[in-house]
Amino acid sequence: MTEFRHIVTKEEDGAQVRDLMRLHFDFSSRLRGRIKREHRVFLNGESVPGFIRAKAGDVLVIRLPEDRSHFLPENIPIDPVYEDSHLMLINKQPGVTVHPTKGHTHGTIANGLMVYMDSHAGENGNPFKIRFVNRLDMDTSGLLIVAKNAYVQNDIVSQMKSDHISKEYLALVCGVIDEESGTIDLPIGHPYPDSPCRGVCEDGAPSVTHYQVLERFDGPAAADAASDAAAGSAASGAAGYSLVRLRLETGRTHQIRVHMSHIGHPVAGDLLYGTACPQLIGRQALHAASLRFIHPITKKELHIEAPLPDDMNEAIRILRD
Repeated sequence: MTEFRHIVTKEEDGAQVRDLMRLHFDFSSRLRGRIKREHRVFLNGESVPGFIRAKAGDVLVIRLPEDRSHFLPENIPIDPVYEDSHLMLINKQPGVTVHPTKGHTHGTIANGLMVYMDSHAGENGNPFKIRFVNRLDMDTSGLLIVAKNAYVQNDIVSQMKSDHISKEYLALVCGVIDEESGTIDLPIGHPYPDSPCRGVCEDGAPSVTHYQVLERFDGPAAADAASDAAAGSAASGAAGYSLVRLRLETGRTHQIRVHMSHIGHPVAGDLLYGTACPQLIGRQALHAASLRFIHPITKKELHIEAPLPDDMNEAIRILRD
C-alpha cells in the first residue's frame, strides 16, 4: 500500500486537512476525489473528513486506493531492470505487444505481468493495476515504464509533457552517415488517416530528434547485407549501415522511424518506412536504451539503461566481420 505522510508544522496549526493535502501532495483532482470518497485521509491514525482542522505535530497520512488489473495471465517473459513498490522498468523483448488490442488480444506484456505479479507477491508491494507510462512498438525493444499507482503515472506523464525525461535509443540504420552528429527538426503528422504511417508534413506536430553516429559499417559484410535488402525492396539504395544513438526532445508516434527515413537513413529492417534486411535482423533494429527522470516519490534522479538484445548484437557482429 502506497502512503504519503506529513507532520503538521507550527505554521500550519489550525489548517484544514484538505488544504494541507493540496499543499503537500500533488494529486490530480480525479485522484483527490477518489481519496475523499473512499475515506483514505487519516489524522493521527483516524479517518477524517477534509474540513477537520489539524494541530501542530499531528500526522497526516494519505493512503492511495488499491487497484488490480484483470488481464488473462500468460507466461510471457518479463525482464525487470528496476523495480520498487511504486514503479518498475521492463526491458521489453522485440516481437511482443505492450497491451491487448483488437489485433493482439493476448500474448502481451500486460498478460505476462499478471503472472509476474503473482509469482513475486510481497517482494515489491501488493498486486497492482498495470499502468504503462510510455509505449513501444511491437518490434521495438527496450525500456518500458510501468506505474503501480495513479499518482506515479500522473507524475511521470507530467515530466514527459514538460520534456523533463531524457529518452535515448540505439538504432542500426541503412547507409553510412557522413556527419558525426545532427538534429532533425521536422513536424510529424498523420497524413493518411486510414494508414498507420506517419510522415513529415507542414501541419504536423513539432518533433525534434538528435542523433550521434557511434559506428559505421561499409565493409564487405555491410555491402552484402545492403545488396540483399535492395533485392527485397526498391526502397533501399543506401550502401552500408550506421549504428546511431538518438535522443528525443518530443515523443511522436514512430518519430525516430519517420525522421531517419526522411533523411535517407531508414532503420534497418523497418518494413513500414524502409525495407526488410533478412540477412541482418527480422525486425526494425531499434532499441529504447536509456531513460533518465525524477522518481515521483523519492524525488531522486533515476538513470536506467537496458542492454542491446541478442538480435541487434548479432546484426552488429555480422557487419563487423
